[in-house]
Amino acid sequence: MKTNSMNAPKILPWIARKAGISDELALKLWRRALSEAEYLTGKAEGSAYWGLTIDRFLAIVEDEVGCSPNYSLTPAPRVSWMWQHQTRMSLLSLMAAQNAYRYWHNTWETMAAEKKAA
Repeated sequence: MKTNSMNAPKILPWIARKAGISDELALKLWRRALSEAEYLTGKAEGSAYWGLTIDRFLAIVEDEVGCSPNYSLTPAPRVSWMWQHQTRMSLLSLMAAQNAYRYWHNTWETMAAEKKAA
């Protein structure tokens, strides 16, 4: 397996602030998520790898925040819902495009069949 030399995503500091952890810890957790995703998928590329990396990163951050003592009055928010919602929304747009393609393809085939019959 090759090692991934990708830099950390630009949203990493924002997630660190929202979770109440340092940027250095967030970077370490990101690298851990990269290695876990590579181990689980068996490769360091592709949409399954990157999707699992982000899922693992958010889960690790949430575990880290849940294990640390909470000295503030407001708990750190969970951010995994945002990633899951974005994934669902992107899949919906792809499904809509696929359904539109099928509709036009079926219409075209119907018109072509009618011309052959005539």
